[in-house]
Amino acid sequence: MSSSDGIPSPSKEPTKAHIVDILRGFCTGDLGDLSPSQFRRVSELQCETVKEENAISEELSEWQEGASELMGACTNLDMKMGRLVSVLKKADDLRLRTVRKVVELLTPQQAVEFLIAAAELQFGVRGWGMNQDRQRGNV
Repeated sequence: MSSSDGIPSPSKEPTKAHIVDILRGFCTGDLGDLSPSQFRRVSELQCETVKEENAISEELSEWQEGASELMGACTNLDMKMGRLVSVLKKADDLRLRTVRKVVELLTPQQAVEFLIAAAELQFGVRGWGMNQDRQRGNV
């Protein structure tokens, strides 16, 4: 169960046992465990988050268009770097607000499972990146 780039990924196909567990009402640790209300709120949050991501991406794109000027002249360097810092802070704020909103709409047990999964993902991606750096001799 891993993708072609070496990052582990779960199968997209649910197993027969998984489907039986869902039908029996067992917790599966995925979106099937959300109530209809929770699922609707997650969907709304996703739409809101995508809109904000697009706005941040547009800001970053505008900054990148002006970044070529950084190579030639050092005029307004502080202002341009300040703008980049501002865009990055907005992205960090969006990530934090999204995690908080997800945790708020989950039950305590679901929130714990979500935060554990998020931490495992972060550690996994970090470990993968460090391994890639080692393979390239960047460490």
